[in-house]
Amino acid sequence: MVAVLAAMILLAVAQIALRNLAGGGLLWGDALLRLLVLWLGMLGAAAATRDDRQITIDVLSRFLSPRLKGVSRILTNLFTAAVCSVLTWHGWRLVQMDLEAGVTAFASVPAWVCELVLPVGFGLIALRSLARVARHLRALLAGEAES
Repeated sequence: MVAVLAAMILLAVAQIALRNLAGGGLLWGDALLRLLVLWLGMLGAAAATRDDRQITIDVLSRFLSPRLKGVSRILTNLFTAAVCSVLTWHGWRLVQMDLEAGVTAFASVPAWVCELVLPVGFGLIALRSLARVARHLRALLAGEAES
């Protein structure tokens, strides 16, 4: 993620400098920057899910008993896995359509290569959410309190 962010900063600075000093930037620079934002977002989301540090709106959990808190976590992780599974499927369909159509993203880079981060990222988040469901379910069945 650090390398992607560094590349984004360097490319943005180069684009600004080229526009101000040479009267124009790299033709593919803006498209690559948008793509790098997508990749950074997906990598960040996958990393946040790995560490259970994703953004949550958790208004009611402080009022729930430990058992209901565990049930709540199971349900929210199941919902996350379901939504991410749908997004994985549709991301894969997008990759397949652009592969078949031969679409290019910028320069001569195929669009499907750039879009591959969508099904992979959402699939990884879905799998991690399902693993978290199993962990919370095991703790709930064992009678352990959720932290």
